[in-house]
Amino acid sequence: MEKIVSVAAASLLVIGLAPAAHAVRTASDVYADYAELSAHEVEGEDYRRVVRVPGGAKVAHIAIHGGAIEAPTSQLADEAAGRTHAYYAFEGIKGSGNSALHITSTHFDEPKALSVVAGVDYTVSWHAAAGDDATTYVGGRDTTLMKKVTAELRAAGFPVAASVPDEIGGDSPQNIANRNRRGMGVQLEISRGQRERFFDGGKLNRAWIENPANRKKAFYDYVAAVNRALG
Repeated sequence: MEKIVSVAAASLLVIGLAPAAHAVRTASDVYADYAELSAHEVEGEDYRRVVRVPGGAKVAHIAIHGGAIEAPTSQLADEAAGRTHAYYAFEGIKGSGNSALHITSTHFDEPKALSVVAGVDYTVSWHAAAGDDATTYVGGRDTTLMKKVTAELRAAGFPVAASVPDEIGGDSPQNIANRNRRGMGVQLEISRGQRERFFDGGKLNRAWIENPANRKKAFYDYVAAVNRALG
């Protein structure tokens, strides 16, 4: 499910939020948390969890809205992780209706994801945003890494928005991107216009994006730019 962003609400303020006693369903989410989702959806039929943690990994690339929820975030995170960094994906694999599997980042508490993130120093959380123009919104709490990612993407020819709308700012301490050992991470919200440029024909359906033969050079150049920032 692509995020609809409002430039008018743009902000990079860091907001401190106290942990909620109980998960509260957001207006756009069907499920409040992973426990509720797993009670109604079938793993292996409706969704799957993918985890890869090389020994000594200090960086995790995660796609909590992977598969057909927000295409192609799991493919990008997987490629970025490679054999050196940790990789986690929660993937929607339904024939249709995968948006029902979306749990907002501040409520995403799937145990394997929490474990992966808690074991690293740096997190890059890959997401999809709406918009026909090619752009990336770089949010999170790790302001130093955010600046590096922004600089590397722009240097590689990828547009980056000058500001990030509050609703996709990724700056809550409860956001899974920020639940690593340092308490700060980076959230990448990539517009549809940019994501379409990663694949031949601009197609983003699940069967198409899962075939590496359909990836364009821009896909690899984008990932490489993000990893240079982590360098």
